[in-house]
Amino acid sequence: MKPIYTIGITGGSGSGKTFFLKSLASHFTETELCLVSQDNYYRERHLQREDNQGVKNFDLPEAIEKDRFVEDIKKIKKGESVILKEYVFNNPAATPSIIEIKPAKILIIEGLFVQYFTEIDQELDLKVFIEAKDYIKLSRRIIRDNEERGYDLSDVIYRYHHHVMPVYESLIEPLKHQADLVVPNNARFEKALETLVLAIKAKLNGLSV
Repeated sequence: MKPIYTIGITGGSGSGKTFFLKSLASHFTETELCLVSQDNYYRERHLQREDNQGVKNFDLPEAIEKDRFVEDIKKIKKGESVILKEYVFNNPAATPSIIEIKPAKILIIEGLFVQYFTEIDQELDLKVFIEAKDYIKLSRRIIRDNEERGYDLSDVIYRYHHHVMPVYESLIEPLKHQADLVVPNNARFEKALETLVLAIKAKLNGLSV
């Protein structure tokens, strides 16, 4: 089997990683590109650490089942499919889907700690960092956490200031300088997306030889 080219995409919560990825994936077929998202590797809610106010903190590295995350990445790079259950946090209205990830020529690994976890970072051939201004990230998080996870406004703001930003500033943002491509995503990212699409297509042509 030919080597799978692996791209890591990271950035702060609310930076727009998901929308950027959907836009990127729309340019490729399932045999050309597959995606592994860190969001589906969170530990069960009862295993998450609580802060001194009794609020579960999902923004710590230990919130993730890192070993399973790494194992599945390695399986895909060996040409094996991976089946997992969608993680729906604490949203009782959401029905988790069963996800099958089939190997493709390009593997994209997305998540907050993709560069932070050394075992994953060393699997990456290209590192992409999505960034946005803090107030924009907060507004995006408010909308997402209300619609997808059922959090109310005060809960989202509390988590952002006490969980999200401390981890981002201490563990995630410093890694931006180790990325190969930094994408500003305050309003538009079309030029950066076009550049990455062209680079991936060129890589695909090379992998087809």
